[in-house]
Amino acid sequence: MTHTGLLYQGADWNFHIIRDCYNAIEEIAEKELGLDVFPNRIEVITSEQMLDVYTANGMPINYHHWSYGKRFAGHENAYRRGLMGLAYEVVINSNPCISYLMEENSATMQALVIAHAAFGHNHFFKNNRLFQEWTDPSQILNYLEFARGYISRCEEIHGQAAVERVLDAAHALQGQGVNRHSGSRHIDLKDEQARARERRAYEDSSFNDLWRTLPQGSEPEHSGNGERQALRRRLGLPEENILYFLEKHAPRLAPWEREIIRIVRLIAQYFYPQPQLKLMNEGCATWVHDRIMSRLHEKGRIDDAAFMEVIHSTTNVIAQFGYEQGSTSFNPYALGFAMMKDIERICTDPTEEDRRWQPDIAGNGDAYGTLRHAWAEYRDESFVLQFLSPKVMRDFRMFRLLDDTRDPYLLVDAIHDEAGYRDIRRTVAASYDPSTWYTEIEIVDVDTFGDRTLRLEHRTKSGQVLADNDMKLTLNALADLWGYRVVLDEIDTPTGRVLLSHEAGQA
Repeated sequence: MTHTGLLYQGADWNFHIIRDCYNAIEEIAEKELGLDVFPNRIEVITSEQMLDVYTANGMPINYHHWSYGKRFAGHENAYRRGLMGLAYEVVINSNPCISYLMEENSATMQALVIAHAAFGHNHFFKNNRLFQEWTDPSQILNYLEFARGYISRCEEIHGQAAVERVLDAAHALQGQGVNRHSGSRHIDLKDEQARARERRAYEDSSFNDLWRTLPQGSEPEHSGNGERQALRRRLGLPEENILYFLEKHAPRLAPWEREIIRIVRLIAQYFYPQPQLKLMNEGCATWVHDRIMSRLHEKGRIDDAAFMEVIHSTTNVIAQFGYEQGSTSFNPYALGFAMMKDIERICTDPTEEDRRWQPDIAGNGDAYGTLRHAWAEYRDESFVLQFLSPKVMRDFRMFRLLDDTRDPYLLVDAIHDEAGYRDIRRTVAASYDPSTWYTEIEIVDVDTFGDRTLRLEHRTKSGQVLADNDMKLTLNALADLWGYRVVLDEIDTPTGRVLLSHEAGQA
C-alpha cells in the first residue's frame, strides 16, 4: 500500500514520525533500489551516550580498560569546548544491524540517518564479500558480552593490575594480531565461547609438552638443522600474527592470560575489513541516503524546507578541502559519493570517453544493479582501479607529483591526458592498498634449545624503519608477554641487509 502526504513538518520529531519515516524509506530502499539488509534496530541516544559509543569502537558492549575512559574524557572535553562535533549516527555491523540516532537531531536528520545507516551501511555490511568472509555479524554482540564478563571475572580473581598489564600489552600489538589472507576466513564466535574451556585444556597439555625443557644457555650439540627446521614448522614459523603466536606458545602465560589475548585478537580481526572498505562503505551510504531522500521529496513525502536541509547536510559531508586547508587525503564521503554518482551517470547517459574507459557498463541502463554489484565484489583499491573515471579526476583536479630528493624541484609527471589518467588512477588505487598501511613484521625463529630468544624481522618499505619510541614501547610489551628476550631486525627488503637491530627483555 502506497501512502501519500507529508511525513512531518518542521524540526520536531516523535517515535510515530520515526516509524512512518522508516516505513517510507524501507519501501524505496527495497522496492526501487533493490537493497538487501539485515533486520534493523533503531535506538535514539543522548550526546553523552554517543560519546560513550565512540570510546568503545562503535560497539554497544565492551570490556573495561583505562584507555576507553581516557578517550571518553578527551572527546567529551573537545565536544564541550566546541572543538569537535558528534556524528549524526553510529551504525554497528551486527545482525540485527543497530543504528544509533542522536536525540538532538531534527526530524529530517533522523530520516536521513535511517536512510544512510539502517539501509546504506546495512546493505553494504550484509552484501560486501570482504565482510561476508571475515565477520560474523550474528554473533559479535554475544561475543562482546562474553568478553566483558570474562575479563571482569579475571579482575575479580587475579586483580585489576594483572589484567590491565595483559590488556595493555595486547592492545599495543593488536595491529599485528590479525590474519590478512583470505584463506583464514572469519571465526565462529558462538563456537569460540562454547569451546573456550576445551581449548584451554588442550593448549595446556600441548604447551607443557612443547616447553618441557628448561633453558640451557646454549644450543645442544644434537639439535641439528633438520631438528630446528622441524620445530619451526611445528611452531608455524614464520608467523605474521604475533598475538596468535603468543597466545599459543608464550612460555610463561597462564591460561586466563591466553584467553584475554585471544579476545583482543578476535575483536581486532572483526574490524580488519573496515579500513579496506571505508571509501566504498561511506560512498554507498551517502549515495543511498541522497537517492532515498530525493525520492521522498519527488513523491511529496517531505517538503522543500526538509529537502534543503538534506542538501545542506550532504554538502557538508561531501566537502573536499584542499591541501592549503589542511587536508592531506581524499574525504572518503566526497570521493566515494562522486564515484557512485559517476557510475550512475555512465550507466544512463555515457559520453564517448565513458564508452572507451568503461565499455562493460556504459549505457547498460542498469545503474542500480551495477552499483549493487560493485558494492558486493570490490574493496577500495580494486574499486578505484576499476571505476575511477577521467571525469572524476578532472572534477577533483587530480594530478601526480614526483618528488625525487636528488632534484631541487617537484615534477608533475601525470596530467590530464590518456596516459596521465591511467597513471593517476593507479596511484590513487595504490594509496588504498592495505599492504601500504600494515607494517610487515614476522616472527622468524625461537631459540627453544637455548635462552628462548624470540626473533622477529621487519621488512622495510624503501628503507623506512620503525619510529624509535613507539617501537621500543611495543617491543617491551611483546617481551613482557613472551617472558624472555626478544630481538627485532629491520631488513632492507631489496638487499636483505640488516639496517637496525633492537632487543628487549632479559639479556
